Parts: sequence; structure tokens; C-alpha cells
Amino acid sequence: MNSGPDFLEIARGDGPLVLGLPHGGTDVPEEIFARLNARGRALADTDWHVHDLYAGLAKDATTVRTTVHRYVIDVNRDPADESLYPGRNTTGLCPQTDFDGQGIYRVGQAHDAGEVAARQEAFHAPYHAALRAELERVRRRHGFALLYDCHSIRSRIPFLFDGTLPDFNIGTDGGTTCAPGIEAITGRLCAAAPGYDTVLNGRFRGGWTTRHYGRPADGIHAIQMELAQSTYLSAQAPPWEMNPTRATRVRRHLGSILATLSDWRPT
Repeated sequence: MNSGPDFLEIARGDGPLVLGLPHGGTDVPEEIFARLNARGRALADTDWHVHDLYAGLAKDATTVRTTVHRYVIDVNRDPADESLYPGRNTTGLCPQTDFDGQGIYRVGQAHDAGEVAARQEAFHAPYHAALRAELERVRRRHGFALLYDCHSIRSRIPFLFDGTLPDFNIGTDGGTTCAPGIEAITGRLCAAAPGYDTVLNGRFRGGWTTRHYGRPADGIHAIQMELAQSTYLSAQAPPWEMNPTRATRVRRHLGSILATLSDWRPT
């Protein structure tokens, strides 16, 4: 079921779980795409196929997805464009560089503050209005809502972090965005998945979405899963193809996480 602008895909479920899908979209308005350079047009920083990876894993969950690419506007960034990780390399609300720190616009074609504001109104605000509405709907129905924010990223990006990223990167901003049981369930199931490694609140502690909506005292819990793309892609390079064997294997573990979280209830 869709409701709202055509770049939003909303499917309503009856359960307490809401899946956010902010970075899997590849749509770029033509007037913006024409100003991108070759690096920008490659859209390398997409959360490739993440919506397909999670499809069908939680039958009663609600999903909120934007099809607009993060190079247009990153809906997981603070609308005030304040850094989530002060002192560390990152990208902003409307990125001008990619995850390797390289420019994505043709010379002299980058956006200005007025365009940032327009993009925020056109894309960022509607996404969060939809997500907020679904969380409130679910909370009214169940007395609480659990937001699971779905992300993926290349395993090695020296500009953003040293070394190789673990497979499962769980973010709860130091345990502040959800009840302890939610964090414990997710961490336990990830740690028990054979052949994978995991970290809690490591390089990725949860983006703006997780930190903004995660208010356990008010009945809204939020947790972010940053999944290494090596767990489900054939290669972390073009053409960014899904590897069926890897995807099937990791989907089994993701499905177990979502099923267990769907059964969680506040004590």
C-alpha cells in the first residue's frame, strides 16, 4: 500500500515492527543527475538491493522506503546538517563527496544552501512524515513501536573507517535508543550466526533516524543494522550484483532477528 509522494513506498503491517529503508533508492532527478560527474553518476554509495534482501522476512512488519538516492539528499542525516560523528570523516545532508572523499559534482555545478532547503522540503521532510506517521499508528495499536533501520555498506572504506568492517554492525547510540532487551536479542542472534562477526555501537552507532525516533520512555524503540555488503553481494564493485548463495544465507539470520524482535514485548 502506497500513501504519499510517488518516491515513497509504504507497506502497512499489523505487527509492532517498522522497517526503515532510507538508502536503497537509485532515483536522481534529471536536473541533478546532469550536474553529477562520472563518480557521482556511478551511485557507488547505494545500499544495493537492501530492500530485496529484507523482502518477505517479517510478514507483519510495516516498511517505509524512499526510492530517491542519498546523493540527492540523505534522509538519515540531521536536517540541520550537524555531524553524527564529530571529528570523523563523513558525508552531509546533501553530499558533495562520496564515501571515498571524492567530489561527485562537475566543476561549478554543486548545490547551494537554497537548493539544499528545497531538497529537504521535497524529499527529507515527506520521508520522515511518513515514517513518523507509521510509528505512531503502530504505537497506538500495540502500545509501542520498534523501528529497525536497514542499511548496508562496503566492507572497506578507508576514508570513513580503518580496516575491514564487521558483518553485522548494530547501532543503538550506546543503548539509549531502545530497551536493553532489544539490543540484547539482536546482539545475541548476530553473535550466534556462524561465519559472521558482529559489533555493537562500533563505527556506526545509529544514524539520525535511530537517534531521533528512539525514545524508549515514550514507547518508540529504534535500532540500526549496518550490514557489510560482502555478506550478500558477489563483489563490492559494479555491477553490484546480489550473490544468491550469500544472500540466502544471510537472509536466514536476518529473518531470525526480525522474527524474534517481532515477538518482543515491553515488560
